[in-house]
Amino acid sequence: MALHVVLVEPEIHFNTGNIARTCAITGAVLHLVKPLGFEVTDRHLKRAGLDYWPYVTIEYHDSFSQFLEEYKGRRMHLATTKGAKLYTQAEYRDGDMILFGKESAGLPRPFIEEHKDMAIRIPMSADTRARSLNLSNSVAIIVFEAFRQWGFPGLE
Repeated sequence: MALHVVLVEPEIHFNTGNIARTCAITGAVLHLVKPLGFEVTDRHLKRAGLDYWPYVTIEYHDSFSQFLEEYKGRRMHLATTKGAKLYTQAEYRDGDMILFGKESAGLPRPFIEEHKDMAIRIPMSADTRARSLNLSNSVAIIVFEAFRQWGFPGLE
């Protein structure tokens, strides 16, 4: 079973490093959509991913529009605080792509509005002053839900 984690314009190297580590241990494919808020050679990025980098399958995309054109027709889930459906209500399938926006702004609003049926969210307290969970935490939560639904294939 293949799962694709797509980071659209990630800004924080530590988050991306942690997400790369999650992808390495699950076998999920990591897509990085430029512009990136850091250099991929950044020592902090590498340190956050520790020695897992050789085990991560990474695809780089020059822009969000280029990514969307390349993967047109693929099933996508948009992780956003604007989603009506909980991430646990989504049915994840082999080859699905889960899109996460940049830390400061999330996915582009017009894109979310155009694809509301694909938007999923992690429930959070209405009383919190925080906008959302940390990006790397959000990725881990949703990735492991997909693998849970699949019976954790290849994981022990």
